[in-house]
Amino acid sequence: MEAVAEGLWGLAEYHERRGEIGKAVKCLEAICQSEVSFFPIVEVKTRLRIATLLLHHSHNVNHAKSHLERSQLLLKSIPSCFELKCRAYSLLSQCYHLVGAIPPQKQVLHKGLELTASVGYEISMKLWSCNFNSQLANALSIEGDYQGSISALVSGYVCATEVRLTELQMFFATSILHVRLMQWDDDNSVEQAVNKCNEIWESIDPDKRQQCPGLLFYNELLHIFYRLRLCDYKNAAPHVDNLDAAMKVDMQQTQCIQELVKELNALDQSLSRSDLHYRDRTALAKKQTMILEQLKNTTGLSSTGQESLQPVYFGNVRRAIGDKLQLAPPPIDGEWLPKSAVYALVDLIVVVFGRPKGLFKECAKRMQSGMHIIQDELVKLGITDGVREVDLQPSSIWMAGVYLMLLIQFLENKVAIELTRAEFVEAQEALVQMKNWFMRFPTILQACECIIEMLRGQYAHSVGCYNEAAFHFIEAVKLTESKSMQAMCQVYAAVSYICIGDAESSSQALDLIGPVYGVMDSFVGVREKTGVLFAYGLLLMKQQDLQEARNRLARGLQLTHTYLGNLQLVSQYLTILGSLALALRDTVQAREILRSSLTLAKKLYDIPTQIWVLSVLTALYKELGERGNEMENVEYQTKKSEDLQRRLADAHASIYHIEIIDKVRLEIHQLHDLDIKRAMAGPTMGVNLDIPESIGLSAPLPAPSSSRLVDIDTRRRGKRRI
Repeated sequence: MEAVAEGLWGLAEYHERRGEIGKAVKCLEAICQSEVSFFPIVEVKTRLRIATLLLHHSHNVNHAKSHLERSQLLLKSIPSCFELKCRAYSLLSQCYHLVGAIPPQKQVLHKGLELTASVGYEISMKLWSCNFNSQLANALSIEGDYQGSISALVSGYVCATEVRLTELQMFFATSILHVRLMQWDDDNSVEQAVNKCNEIWESIDPDKRQQCPGLLFYNELLHIFYRLRLCDYKNAAPHVDNLDAAMKVDMQQTQCIQELVKELNALDQSLSRSDLHYRDRTALAKKQTMILEQLKNTTGLSSTGQESLQPVYFGNVRRAIGDKLQLAPPPIDGEWLPKSAVYALVDLIVVVFGRPKGLFKECAKRMQSGMHIIQDELVKLGITDGVREVDLQPSSIWMAGVYLMLLIQFLENKVAIELTRAEFVEAQEALVQMKNWFMRFPTILQACECIIEMLRGQYAHSVGCYNEAAFHFIEAVKLTESKSMQAMCQVYAAVSYICIGDAESSSQALDLIGPVYGVMDSFVGVREKTGVLFAYGLLLMKQQDLQEARNRLARGLQLTHTYLGNLQLVSQYLTILGSLALALRDTVQAREILRSSLTLAKKLYDIPTQIWVLSVLTALYKELGERGNEMENVEYQTKKSEDLQRRLADAHASIYHIEIIDKVRLEIHQLHDLDIKRAMAGPTMGVNLDIPESIGLSAPLPAPSSSRLVDIDTRRRGKRRI
């Protein structure tokens, strides 16, 4: 009977190589369904192969789980077979992960770890211990048990050190950094994790690093997330450049591999001809061997026969050659994220860095690239027009969540860019797209509701609907537990209230600014600090406390220029400081500051800020008696104002305008109870990119006179100070 089993295994392997997975499974199931009994070990190996095929090539998770559970029962009666037992535990853990069953997954992994500990010091068992610890860490992080996750990763790191696999140490070091970034409860711990990654990466031989593309991308992305969180754009820039260059190299290599595979397939087809002459067959066979060697050298694959760790840290799936961004060579040839997701994430990072600098053309190109990748992958997952959460296969939910979250962040940046350029209709369309995706996938995209409300506020503010803007910002505060996001939305709401201009609204603005101002030094980075200093300086100016306003705004400008490099916020800071300089009769400084502000606003195509600067410049020229400059300025200002009014009229005439600004929350009809924690546990979601830095921090469009900025009747309400 062993010969029969060997024959069916060989036939299954033949069908698998040809991509005929259904036939391969049928060959293997013939062994399990045979009326004649096979040895338990034969049945176990067969069921493990069936489960592996089902997990890698289908959504039939429950069928795979049944085979694995049967394998476990059979293995209980076999005293040894530790490799098979570990493989069964690992595959069963994958099944539980894919259906979101975290408690049984943890139970299986703990059993696996107990087994590896009981066997003693064997390299293979140490590697399986690394496998189980990586999966356990992922399961614990999904549950929000970050300390437990780090403990599991530290155990994995210790095992990796014992077997002297530096790349495996790097995998655990980067995973620890990943969890530290998600938790971020201690600056020193995060910094130590960053330094540890640098230390291990530098210890890997440069030639060896070339064989670890996945670890390169993972490490660089985590460093970028770290620097973004610190608002350290200067030191993040080299990592962005490294990442972008690595992606371009990998794309070229992938194209080369695809061409080689195509040529190899053509040779296989020619060699399959029965009428081929011996001399021709020999020549073709020689060419086939040469291409196979070239393919091996290009992919870095060796023929040592090392078993992989089956590293299912993030639902590893077997992919075609060149379509997988493997972390490192075997035994850790898994992937952090699919290559397409990493490519899209790199495009997103480039957009995040380019937008504050006003590099809108490059941003548009990268947004188009990233969103095209995502749309293709969503179609592969079965997400086409009309598909909703309830229609998804359970095994597709996590991967769908990764791509949908990336898509939402691309759209968020698109809204921000279009609002900056006063392209209100385009901003409407992108925002409505975000809303529609959210309505179709409300559980997977639950965390995005706050972002959508915040952007509704940004849009409303940009088109002059300040009451509606304040409403949406306050609603956004209620929808997030992130202290950073809450602080920024409170600042946005405060600016909208200041723009309303009456005494009651200014009082409401102060009530919002006060709490944030009091804790602004407690935040990581300076984003919240620059935002609240802007709002508070604007409010003090309204209260005619000009010198104090100037001090706060100068401080905020310095921080913005040094750390954020956000040209829009710098331009807005300069405009207010120019107005203050004029009010304080410092006309020389006012002229210099306002010209700088106008230059930046023009670079950003920021028409509202341009008009704001021009109005203050007109007042300056009038005060200095420069009639020629004044008339020229008024003419340009009028032209820009007419342009803005046309854009605003188009926005108000749109069918989406009322829908966006309407003072009601989105109504969600959740179709069924998906496991939100699992669906949202991907790496791209675990790290907050802190994208909305300064959108909508602009003050209202002023009247021709700069006195419009300080015309609130302060006598009735007094000067409240924080």
